[in-house]
Amino acid sequence: MDKSDRASRPNDARNDGRPTLPAAALLFFRQFLASPKSVGSIIPTSQAAIDALLDPIDWSACRTFVEYGPGTGVFTRSILARAHPDLLLIAIDPNPVFVEHLRTRMPDPRLKAVEGSAADVEAILAAHGRTQADYILSGLPFSTLPPGVGETIIAATERAVAPGGAFLVYQYSLFVLPWLKARFARVDVGREWRCIPPARLMRARKPAGADIVEERAVSAAHS
Repeated sequence: MDKSDRASRPNDARNDGRPTLPAAALLFFRQFLASPKSVGSIIPTSQAAIDALLDPIDWSACRTFVEYGPGTGVFTRSILARAHPDLLLIAIDPNPVFVEHLRTRMPDPRLKAVEGSAADVEAILAAHGRTQADYILSGLPFSTLPPGVGETIIAATERAVAPGGAFLVYQYSLFVLPWLKARFARVDVGREWRCIPPARLMRARKPAGADIVEERAVSAAHS
């Protein structure tokens, strides 16, 4: 490529039409200014935090994945890069700007970008022919959601996660942790310092069917 080619190519787009990080970050920042309580962060999540949450997943077995609040798609892109060809990825965002961004910039047939509320995850799954998801991921700012909305989302999510699956949460505080512990059998908590600000990473696990039977048997033996 000569200098004239470089000069004529917009600096906010790649050859394949996807935005570079600065353009996507600028869109994210504008949406934060428009609605800080719903976006929750001034910049997208770091790749280090993304890898910490996604790397432990057995992607060969994962067929249904739901993402709450995908924003400009930093997690979305990494999910698609790892995922099985038969994966269904449903990205739910209440912001129509982010939804249109995903539909335009990520024309992957595995991705279904939906404008809506995470509280309606069960209905959204059903509309796409699924009853539950192997994993659900959320970066929603639970501490700034209207009263009652966060608890409703957590309850719906627990029902929507398949046995043996998990709800993956990245936050900048532990505000949501008591709600997770009230609904899920096990919640692992970590921290990723290579993120601005440092992120809290939570993995709320739902026991597999055999694990549930075993837990009931143990409870009966001690009753």
